[in-house]
Amino acid sequence: MPVVEIADPADPRLGDFAHRTDVDLRRGTRHDAPLYLAESLLVFERALRAGHEPRSVLALGGSVDAVLALLGDRDVPVFTGPGELLAQLTGYVLHRGVVASMHRPPLAEPAALIADARRLVVLDDIVDPTNVGAIFRSVAGIGADAVLVTARCADPLYRRAIRVSMGTVLQVPWTRAPGWAELAPLLHDAGFEIAALALTPEAVALREYAAPDRVALVLGTEGAGLGPEALTAADVHVQIPMRHGVDSLNVAAAAAVAMHWLVE
Repeated sequence: MPVVEIADPADPRLGDFAHRTDVDLRRGTRHDAPLYLAESLLVFERALRAGHEPRSVLALGGSVDAVLALLGDRDVPVFTGPGELLAQLTGYVLHRGVVASMHRPPLAEPAALIADARRLVVLDDIVDPTNVGAIFRSVAGIGADAVLVTARCADPLYRRAIRVSMGTVLQVPWTRAPGWAELAPLLHDAGFEIAALALTPEAVALREYAAPDRVALVLGTEGAGLGPEALTAADVHVQIPMRHGVDSLNVAAAAAVAMHWLVE
């Protein structure tokens, strides 16, 4: 594969990296396949292991050899140059030395994703990519089987979500979920009990919840929590008992606590 020294940040071949937002990359245009950016050698390696295909890579000088080793015989251009020039191109400093333009893989059908799962996590309209990334890291580390994200939830392949997750969003099976009118019957037909983490009067303490074999843990948005559709769809509401007048944890912290309790 070619290694190309960058002399001009306006080079059209560098369009994937030139101040493009995550929304631009996700939507693409008629001439541009939907993409995401994988930052750091670790994340790039995990993306390749997940079967995702790169379109091009931007690497600082010291990272080029490692990138070439990971690419193997793939015919993918590797662009390199001084850090100051690359920062001018991207709009940020490449502290981690590598950023790769990756083709987005097709998403799985929800029914196929949950078929062999026992513990699911459903992210209902969680809008902060940092929280999404942190939850994915807990899913990977603690051991839930898959994640479903609703339509208004932040994209797990946003750069910040990937970075906070340490690349685990590329390891954990996930897909977009339909609305609750379709999702709830889908989960019930597959034998899941829907457990909503919520501060409602009827919520039972997590330590008192006798979880069945298949549970879908539903987590709500940072401010308002779960909406009425999710709360109505749930079979049970659970909460983490708190002390000293604190009503709840950050959603990412709450997810880790709840998963640790539910995952055997």
